[in-house]
Amino acid sequence: MSDQGTAPDASADPWGSIEDLHSWLDAHRAHGGQEGLLLRVLKLSEEVGEVAQAVIGATGQNPRKGTTHTWEDVQAELCDVVITAMVALRTLGPDARDVFATHLARVTERSLGPRTVPKD
Repeated sequence: MSDQGTAPDASADPWGSIEDLHSWLDAHRAHGGQEGLLLRVLKLSEEVGEVAQAVIGATGQNPRKGTTHTWEDVQAELCDVVITAMVALRTLGPDARDVFATHLARVTERSLGPRTVPKD
């Protein structure tokens, strides 16, 4: 995190913020080692459950509660899932940025085909 008490600009490169969050979580963790790693990965399930709760709340699906969330709440919960996954990936190793970029390129090519660079 920033020394000035303000969050870094994560829009340009989210991995700097992910590294800061990873360091902060490691400094404040209750469990280390394999148990800490497993708990960090399991945190994803909790966050995905919050997405489901927000979708149910945004659609008013629970008649006892009615509409309790907005679609902006769903977006925020989805962002929490992405952040939690990125931190978990970083917890598995310091090369998370490269692992993610390589995997994203592989999924993109598999889905969209090889990228062609326009010729000048």
